[in-house]
Amino acid sequence: MLRVLFVGDVYGQPGRRVLSAHLPTLRPQFDFVIVNGENAAGGFGLHREAAEAILKAGADCITLGNHAWHHKDVYALMLDEERYPIVRPLNSSDPGTPGVGWRTFTLKGERLTVVNLLGRVFMEPVANPFLTLDELLGRPDLGNVFVDFHAEATSEKAALAQHVDGRVAAVIGTHTHVPTADTRILPGGTAFQTDAGFTGPVNSIIGAAPEGPIQKFLTERPHRFTVAGGPAELNGVIVQIEGNRALSVERYRYAEEA
Repeated sequence: MLRVLFVGDVYGQPGRRVLSAHLPTLRPQFDFVIVNGENAAGGFGLHREAAEAILKAGADCITLGNHAWHHKDVYALMLDEERYPIVRPLNSSDPGTPGVGWRTFTLKGERLTVVNLLGRVFMEPVANPFLTLDELLGRPDLGNVFVDFHAEATSEKAALAQHVDGRVAAVIGTHTHVPTADTRILPGGTAFQTDAGFTGPVNSIIGAAPEGPIQKFLTERPHRFTVAGGPAELNGVIVQIEGNRALSVERYRYAEEA
C-alpha cells in the first residue's frame, strides 16, 4: 500500500513559505509527495529557486500546468531529469516540447506513475487529454497511476475521471485554486476530487491581491496582478493506493495563524 499526498497549486512566495514550513512536518506520514508548482514563481510558472524550495520541503515530484513555460529557467530544469523530477503536461501539442508528461517512480517495491494533463475547455488549444491518456494507459509497466488534471471546467475533470475509472488510482484536479467538496472514490476504484485547491495567501482572489482583479472586473480593462500577502494556507488530497485502486481519499488543509 502507498500513502500519497498531493499538494495543490503553490502560489508565489506565500505558497512556498507555508509549504516549506509545514510539509517537512507531514513528510514522514507519506510514501510519496506530489506538489503542483504551476504558480510557484510569482504566481506564474516555475523557476529554479521555486523548484529547489519545493523539493527541499519534501516533494518527490513537481507537476505543472498552463503556465509551465512562463520562465526560461524551466527549460534547463526539464533537461536535468535526475535533479529535478518535474512532470509537465503530457498533451502539449508540440511533439518537440521539452521534458516529460509522465514519470514512473519505484518505492516500496511498487511502481507509481505520475501524469500531468491539461484540459481544453476554456483553455488554450492542446491535444485531446482523453485520447492522450488512453494511449499512455496502453503501456503495461505503469503500476499505480496518479493523474493531475490541470483544467478549468468541472465537467471536463469529472468526465475524464469517469472515463478512466478503474484504470488509474487517482484523478485530482488543479488550476481553479478552490478546493471542492466532491472528494470520493468512483465505482471502479479511482479516487477523484474536482480541485485540490491551492497553496497560497488566504486573503486573496485565487492568489492575487484583491485590488487588481477587482479593478479588472470594474473597468473591463487589463490591470496588473500582484501576489497577495498575509497568512497562507496549504490545500491537498491524501490518497491510499493499492493495486492501482484507491483504498481511501480525503481532503487536507492547513492554514497559518493570522
